[in-house]
Amino acid sequence: MMGRERRHFLRNSGILALGLMAPLAAQADKTTGPYVTPSVDVAVTYELASPEGGAPVRQDMHWQVATLRQRIDPAGSAVYMITSWKDRTLTVVDTLSHRRSTMPAPGTALTLPGQVAAGSFARMGTDTVAGQFCTVWRTVDQDGRPGDACYTADGILVRMVQGGRTMVQAVSVERVPQPDALFVVPQDYSETAPAR
Repeated sequence: MMGRERRHFLRNSGILALGLMAPLAAQADKTTGPYVTPSVDVAVTYELASPEGGAPVRQDMHWQVATLRQRIDPAGSAVYMITSWKDRTLTVVDTLSHRRSTMPAPGTALTLPGQVAAGSFARMGTDTVAGQFCTVWRTVDQDGRPGDACYTADGILVRMVQGGRTMVQAVSVERVPQPDALFVVPQDYSETAPAR
């Protein structure tokens, strides 16, 4: 995968990387806030707003709580990415060229499952998204952009709205065990340097 294509993939997929939605406000209120990391194995299909303003883009997210691993598969792409929070690595896997690229995991340290996220949150109400009851929290992301994130009680992000625009929305949520095979990085693929 060329550097430009890899950056585009990471920019469009990275919004769902666990920890990227966790805010960085300096004054943390430890008593109020959402769980932002799933406490259960889960597979979620999301629709993401297209950066070009076209139709939403679909992608699947798989999370395995015991190993703190996440996999993101954009629809129709031969490329996927696996984040291992225990190793703090992100690996982009290109199944067409049989290449892989490993880099440090983006963002801050992961908020562990069952821990309230650090940061500044305001509870705005509740909603139901993709059949999931969630609490809407107003917060600020790592880039300083305000938004409303809707999280389930077990830490699953089901919607993110910024500037009145739905950036991320779950269309299906399945709380089922996620097999180890989903998170295995092919060791026979050639290693390439990460895009800068």
